[in-house]
Amino acid sequence: MLAANSLTFLYYLLAGGKAAAAFPNAPSWVPYVLAVGCAFNVFLTISVFRWKKWAFFAFCAVAAVIFAVNVLIGVPIFGAVLGLVGPALLYGVLQIGGANKGWIHLK
Repeated sequence: MLAANSLTFLYYLLAGGKAAAAFPNAPSWVPYVLAVGCAFNVFLTISVFRWKKWAFFAFCAVAAVIFAVNVLIGVPIFGAVLGLVGPALLYGVLQIGGANKGWIHLK
């Protein structure tokens, strides 16, 4: 999650014009919102590593906002739904380990 969000953040900052060109009817603010979402996800990932439960829920909220933006600009539904895979995978990883699963250690 750190790598994916960091790289996506850089993509939106450095090549946001290419992303905007792919969806010409999208508002000009979309690449910036997506970049901020990715940057915030980096912070939230670090917070989850520091065992913060609120960070998981915030990560889900950011994914929902990014999903809504993707639907707004016309990303095909399959592509938009792929953005929701991150929170689902994170939840799954936090459930691994039986009595030592990560979820119970979040504060």
